[in-house]
Amino acid sequence: MSTIDYSSLYIGGGWSAPSSGETITVRSPADGATVGSVPLAVETDIDAAVAAARSAFDDPTGWAAWDRVDRSKVLERFAEELESRSPETARRVSLQNGMPIWLAEQFEGGFPPVLLRYYAGLTTAEPAEEMRPGMLGGSAIVTREPVGVVAAIVPWNVPQAISFLKIAPALAAGCTVVLKPAEETVLDAFLVAEAAHAAGLPAGVLNIVPGGRDLGAYLVAHPGVDKVSFTGSTGAGRAIAETCGRLLRPVTLELGGKSAAVVLDDADLASSIDNFFGVTFLNNGQICWLNTRVLAPRSRYGEIVDTITDLARSLPIGDPLDPKTKIGPLVSEKQRDRVEGYIAKGRAEGARLTTGGGRIAGLEQGWFVEPTVFADVTNSATIAREEIFGPVLTVIPYEDEAEAIEIANDSDYGLGGSVWSADVERATAVARRIRSGTIGINHYSNDPHAPFGGVKASGLGRELGPEGLDAFRTYKTVYLPPASF
Repeated sequence: MSTIDYSSLYIGGGWSAPSSGETITVRSPADGATVGSVPLAVETDIDAAVAAARSAFDDPTGWAAWDRVDRSKVLERFAEELESRSPETARRVSLQNGMPIWLAEQFEGGFPPVLLRYYAGLTTAEPAEEMRPGMLGGSAIVTREPVGVVAAIVPWNVPQAISFLKIAPALAAGCTVVLKPAEETVLDAFLVAEAAHAAGLPAGVLNIVPGGRDLGAYLVAHPGVDKVSFTGSTGAGRAIAETCGRLLRPVTLELGGKSAAVVLDDADLASSIDNFFGVTFLNNGQICWLNTRVLAPRSRYGEIVDTITDLARSLPIGDPLDPKTKIGPLVSEKQRDRVEGYIAKGRAEGARLTTGGGRIAGLEQGWFVEPTVFADVTNSATIAREEIFGPVLTVIPYEDEAEAIEIANDSDYGLGGSVWSADVERATAVARRIRSGTIGINHYSNDPHAPFGGVKASGLGRELGPEGLDAFRTYKTVYLPPASF
């Protein structure tokens, strides 16, 4: 297979020579083969990208000043260009991070155009400004204005969908963007650059500078940035929050999770097993909102553990480019080592391993870990408290609904979750009592129309829905005098 190699960065609406001769080499997590390479951006490149975004935003006739209908037309063309590249986008993501291709086609190839169209339509459907009658005799004009230059920093696990959680509303609002993709998934980001260029996105409106954590920290603190939007680990999010707090810079943080799937005593889990797979083992366990703590009633505990164990054993494991594969490799050797460390910790702390826990025979060249289930776990165990980010589930018993809710809420995190029951009203009542930014009933799915985000250590702010657009705007009030003034 030929490699995918780029020699230039996308800055200021065109391809420019990088400031450094260093490169990022991408290798397949399935077999270690070299997939491609891109230039490694350095601080000078960040300076150039921020300057280009700043110029595009500050231009009095630039992107921020465009009529919203005109902006929406460009975003529609952007969506079309992304759609024409969606098969290649899905392939590149699978090659880089091990996401099964069928899932990459949905999440990575399909979702970004949907988001562009949703936000383009949302911003054109609302009034540009609002006249409010005052309580003290006058009135006020309230306008929504773009916040400015946005630093968007995204992880490797769902790189395209997460990028467009930021890019789509930011561009629709009239902001300009500097995107820093993770080093593990850069080849798909360069496809975005090609699509943006083909769509006629004005120079400087979107700039892409790949690099590591140090480069991200430099971008976050850059004086030319007005807003930061970050998705990643809670540890990195805390550091970014500290920087933005010191600078009084607005920030949206979508961070880690340790979400609970609460299985009620009337649930027919076997009949919903496909949906249950989607909230537990999806993307090889590498999604922040996955429900990796399964809470099961003691009255049916053995049966539910067996059902989940059978699910884990049934999942086809292998080449992420094979449409039949349900579990691909983890993104890197480092990530595999991390997951295996947690599996060892679970065993050492006395949890009962019902399946998995090892590597895959015949796939030793890749970073594969068997889907793993631990039973007889207490909520105080390390594997029940900390985010593992791999195909590892813990099944925790409870006595009654009150205890299930107590256990679900006994977490540093609050991002996702689900409740499983034959009675939707009952499940919804339980869901209302769980402290989490999002929660599903008998499934889980991020809908573009509704806000997504976490509480506690899972982050600050919201993406998706009108709230996701509002995150990239500021409000200005013009006070008008009373008529008799």
